[in-house]
Amino acid sequence: MQLEELLQKSARSFPDKTAVIVGEQRWTYSAIDAQSNRVARRLADKGVKRFDRVVIWLENSIECVISIFAAVKAGATFVVLNSGTKPDKLGYIVNDCTAAALVTDSARFTSLRSTSRDIPAVVLMAEDILDERGSAEPVQKCGIDMDLAALVYTSGSTGKPKGVMLTHLNMVSAATSITTYLENTADDVILNVLPLAFDYGLYQLLMAFKMGATLVLEKAFTYPAAVLNCIVKEKVTGFPIVPTISSILLQMDLSGWDLSHLRYITNTGAALPGNHISQLRRTLPWVTLFSMYGLTECKRVSYLPPDQIDIRPLSVGKGMPNEEVYIVDEHGRRVGPGVVGELVIRGSNVMKGYWRMPEETDRVLRPGEFPWERVLYSGDLFRTDDEGYLYFVGRKDDIIKTRGEKVSPKEVEEVLYALEGVAEAAVVAIPDSILGSAIKAIVVPQEGCKLSEREILRHCAQFLEDFAVPRFVEIRETLPRTATGKIAKRELTIS
Repeated sequence: MQLEELLQKSARSFPDKTAVIVGEQRWTYSAIDAQSNRVARRLADKGVKRFDRVVIWLENSIECVISIFAAVKAGATFVVLNSGTKPDKLGYIVNDCTAAALVTDSARFTSLRSTSRDIPAVVLMAEDILDERGSAEPVQKCGIDMDLAALVYTSGSTGKPKGVMLTHLNMVSAATSITTYLENTADDVILNVLPLAFDYGLYQLLMAFKMGATLVLEKAFTYPAAVLNCIVKEKVTGFPIVPTISSILLQMDLSGWDLSHLRYITNTGAALPGNHISQLRRTLPWVTLFSMYGLTECKRVSYLPPDQIDIRPLSVGKGMPNEEVYIVDEHGRRVGPGVVGELVIRGSNVMKGYWRMPEETDRVLRPGEFPWERVLYSGDLFRTDDEGYLYFVGRKDDIIKTRGEKVSPKEVEEVLYALEGVAEAAVVAIPDSILGSAIKAIVVPQEGCKLSEREILRHCAQFLEDFAVPRFVEIRETLPRTATGKIAKRELTIS
């Protein structure tokens, strides 16, 4: 199956059903199917061919949704970029993927044209995406599920973004597995406040279209009260979040909103702190909470069955359906419960590699146990308990070596989050001539709460070994963010 078939099948089964809500706009499945056919024809008429790359530089909008499906209907590979991407970075990506076409709006195109010559031969303006002139008949296509559907650019170790190559099979497989364990149906109404350039946000669209559900598309989580009003108005059943969002929600009095239709909340991108999980469970006891772990390179790795959330709240569960995961030592040998090692993933959701980066690809896609396969080495350290549930320890390159010991930043962060009054926390390493690296904790207090460095250090000393207690503490009002809402730790290490 190819991605466009998710839309086409739902358009046949639910032609008049609302597929996407953006503000006051409501688009049915049949309307999106027809309009994406028109845009696919325009791309083809302008010379976009099978296997070409189409860069989409738009905010979360119906124009972005239509452009994604138009690109794959034309046989091309779509590349969705965050609406806030700077022109120089966009120029790098346009050149790196040798884009044949760019879809953007007038304002962004003007800024790009004034600062860069890196403009594809074909440019479609968002203002023209909704033009209903022309045939809505499908473009004849001969693609197969092994063709590239998307390049998802993620930050690279060299500072240059890496294009994760995902086939139609990769993406449909991942969407199928996720909707299986979330038990999604056509009755679901899924709210997405995450960028469609972020794979977590993008898959909300694919999952909704696969099931014939409704997607409520917000531009961001900038105004939490407005988003909560939207949940009430549209009777949202599914809400994907990241820890930043949970931190904001838990500082609000949610009793003023009728959230009774909300069936589930999911989290990935970064692990939810244990106290966030317990507070969400107390605040929204009828909502099923899915704690998950994933990588752009394979979309999703694991989820914690909801009946385990109170038993092992710090676990990210087990591998999702149609996937196998295991932990290996530095020699690639499987290890048993309690032993820390690198997580390995095998399954049809695993990417084909990094675009035009063979050495980077070979570093993470390595021969598996069988001669026909390559498996994904995650770069993340995990351990399992006796029942096989996964526990994230840290990124291999994030582990702090101090005083001759190895310290997981996540372990220290969990202790910080357990201190009453802590809204957010991040732990990083800073150079130290004696220790090699010293541990620094950056803490954001909850609104109206005062915390002192001494109080924070005293709390850490109660629950951590001496070598794991931060040497430095900084209290801030906010933490820097990436475009996907994660804490930008790289900025904290150079600030």
